Amino acid sequence: MFVIAGLGNPGNRYRGTKHNAGFETIDILSDRFSIPMDFEKHRAICGKGLIGGEKVLLVKPLTFMNLSGEALREVVSYYKIDPDLELIVISDDVDLDPGRIRVRPGGSAGGHNGLKNIISEVGTDRFMRVRIGVGKKPRTWDLADWVLSPFDAEARELVDDALIRAANAVVCIIQEGCDRAMNEYNKASAVSGGEDNSAI
Repeated sequence: MFVIAGLGNPGNRYRGTKHNAGFETIDILSDRFSIPMDFEKHRAICGKGLIGGEKVLLVKPLTFMNLSGEALREVVSYYKIDPDLELIVISDDVDLDPGRIRVRPGGSAGGHNGLKNIISEVGTDRFMRVRIGVGKKPRTWDLADWVLSPFDAEARELVDDALIRAANAVVCIIQEGCDRAMNEYNKASAVSGGEDNSAI
């Protein structure tokens, strides 16, 4: 079984913000594969279903971004999955331009507090991840304010397309493997144009 976790912050206050790109991708997968997000367990909203003939658990942690790993540690333990092979994490990335996505088989947190907490709590950095570009913060912005703010109209259009491709990348990982997804979705040509807070 694959656990597919989209990172974000719960509540209407954070809906549509840059940090909730992972939540939005889970919504796309839920709709596309008719997987209702209909139960709360392990401090997360979850849904069970099939993608490409494989059993999946879609997960939206309710622990807020900085503590995402606490929820995922419980999920990994309860379902006895191998996080190196069966955990896919979807998150935002301020180092990628809006509209870009990047698939990776593992690696460092890259300064992302949610990923950092998952690595600490789950005990490995070798889980697969799909990162969605939200753009670098302007010089005058605080990073927390930037990732907790909504997109402007131009970036929103690019990101909406990226969310669809991120969902496609997850399906590709499940059906064809992470290497194939990296080759297909990490291309630069895929897009036109070139702190201490539990929510960040």
